[in-house]
Amino acid sequence: MTQHSLADERRPANDGPRAAARNRAALVSAARAIYATHGLDAPLSAIARRAGVGQGVLYRHFPDRAAVATAVLEENVRQVEQAAAAEDATLAGVLGVMTWHLSESAAFIGLLHADRAGSRSGIGDCAPALSERVERGLRGHLPNGHRLGAADDLMLAVAMVSGAVTGPTREERERRALAAWRLLGVEVGPVRPFSG
Repeated sequence: MTQHSLADERRPANDGPRAAARNRAALVSAARAIYATHGLDAPLSAIARRAGVGQGVLYRHFPDRAAVATAVLEENVRQVEQAAAAEDATLAGVLGVMTWHLSESAAFIGLLHADRAGSRSGIGDCAPALSERVERGLRGHLPNGHRLGAADDLMLAVAMVSGAVTGPTREERERRALAAWRLLGVEVGPVRPFSG
């Protein structure tokens, strides 16, 4: 039996905290991609595989399904809030950013319908707070007397539009979202992510 010295063996470098931050970012990115296609009920194992890590690493960063979904959806909501807080923000512009997220991500649509029966996403507990943040961002730009100004009309319109956002491609989903806004008589600005 031949013994090899430890010096002869190559071991991968231990990046410590840098690896943890890199793994978390990879998991959020993978979850965003998986959720964009499959929605909030997508299997966590698919997220870990896409990120190139084991499920143990996923659970080290996110204790449950709701924590993964919240990390992903937080960025969607934050972009809507940033668009609403921009100096030159208008309702049409904020709706354009929100519509981009609706067209891009089945998960963001799921957020707006998280209390639906049968969802395993676990997002239901934090969905109201995230949804309220979206509503605040939009409502802050509603002109007095706007057709969506009544109590629940704004978020009902958002739910109606999000229900129309279907299709195999992002372009098709965007086309349907814009058609739904048009049918509601609501102007939407350029459909794009917020870039501050």
